[in-house]
Amino acid sequence: MKKILLIAMLFTNFWCLAQEQKTEEIVQKQVEAYNSRDIEAFLSFYSEDVKIYTFPNKLESDGKVAMRESYASFFKNAKVLHCTIKSRIVRKNIVIDDEWVKYNDTEFGGIAIYEVENNKIVKVTFIN
Repeated sequence: MKKILLIAMLFTNFWCLAQEQKTEEIVQKQVEAYNSRDIEAFLSFYSEDVKIYTFPNKLESDGKVAMRESYASFFKNAKVLHCTIKSRIVRKNIVIDDEWVKYNDTEFGGIAIYEVENNKIVKVTFIN
């Protein structure tokens, strides 16, 4: 019985670790697409009904169509656009990034909290 319990615990730990790695990979790839200003690649990591919030709960964007509208002009108008991840925490399906962004002549920092379900980002909460 102890062997079965131990095997079940090990399997659960490996499964959780694999899930966290997949979640982190999805968020990292969307950061890379952001830095490349590739709107199609960037949006490919988001669910159709993604919601973007400003902390604590102000809805800024609802759905991928709305997100495309706001980010397309942002990407197009950027001569310089780069997001650097200062630190990252990954827990199950949540990624919390401390980000530093350069946009043309402006630089700013913030926290982004990404929630991933079914291999897509379903919610982002930004803290300025």
